[in-house]
Amino acid sequence: MAGTSSKKRKHPGPKKQPSRGNPQKARQSGDPRAVEPATARDWIGAARLRTLPLAISPVVVGTAAAILVVDVFHWVIALFCLIVSVSLQIGVNYANDYSDGIRGTDDHRVGPARLTASRKAKPRAVLTVALVFFAIAAIAGLAITIRTQQWWFLAVGAACILAAWFYTGGKRPYGYYGLGELFVFVFFGLVATLGTTWVQAFALPQEAWFGAVAIGLLACAVLLANNLRDIDQDRASGKRTLTTLIGRTATRWLFTIFVLAPFVIAAYLALFYPIAWLSLLVLLAALPAILIVWTYRDPRELVVALGLTSLTSLAYAAFLAWALVG
Repeated sequence: MAGTSSKKRKHPGPKKQPSRGNPQKARQSGDPRAVEPATARDWIGAARLRTLPLAISPVVVGTAAAILVVDVFHWVIALFCLIVSVSLQIGVNYANDYSDGIRGTDDHRVGPARLTASRKAKPRAVLTVALVFFAIAAIAGLAITIRTQQWWFLAVGAACILAAWFYTGGKRPYGYYGLGELFVFVFFGLVATLGTTWVQAFALPQEAWFGAVAIGLLACAVLLANNLRDIDQDRASGKRTLTTLIGRTATRWLFTIFVLAPFVIAAYLALFYPIAWLSLLVLLAALPAILIVWTYRDPRELVVALGLTSLTSLAYAAFLAWALVG
């Protein structure tokens, strides 16, 4: 009958969730019930302060390598390099909060709650904060470029910001395809350290390269600890990190290598800069981190390993810098 058939409608089926970082089209993950708005403490926590040593370390080592070459401390340029590095780190942390939150990757997060996933802040607000810090990094980088007349650094700066955004943002974020550690090594190890050295000394001594590799490996180790903590949630949400691809045991071995290799580099440099032997004291923080990664029972324990590894990076950088300029 016509009247009956007119009432029959085809079920549209579940809607496909958006895969791009557009606050107008994105869904907000988490409990749909009303929650308390984010406090200042929540916003500060979203900056992930425990990761900031990873932004400071390359500037410390890069500046020390520059002083080794020119025997002058260009503190203004070094300060602006620090602003660039820290702003990028904070910016990428907020960008990850936004992008992972609208995809639903953080719906069942083990670590500290994120602003977007917890619904404590609107996605657009989190995105805006991320863009503000990217802008701060861009302005500081432009100031360095004008001061040094190294105009090709504009391209380097643009690449850094794009890499920060597309880690978890865009249609095909490289962090979802097992490439996070590679890009972290390149940008928070090589680019950050060598870039700091170049704008102050216009040279790249071998000490800067050794330091860049060491700092890059420690930054990768922090990311491995983070992804090992979230391995089950990432697998469930379809996020293919290096850890989800190679499994827990291989990740533990890789983490151990990444943490210990910098100390091998320090031992080699100590043959020429004896103070570098003191960097072995940092093993007091590094070895407990390795122990936690191998013996943890609750994924939350890896938050401690992450923090210890991050502090290892900063302490290592301090001793290495002392060795180079002492």
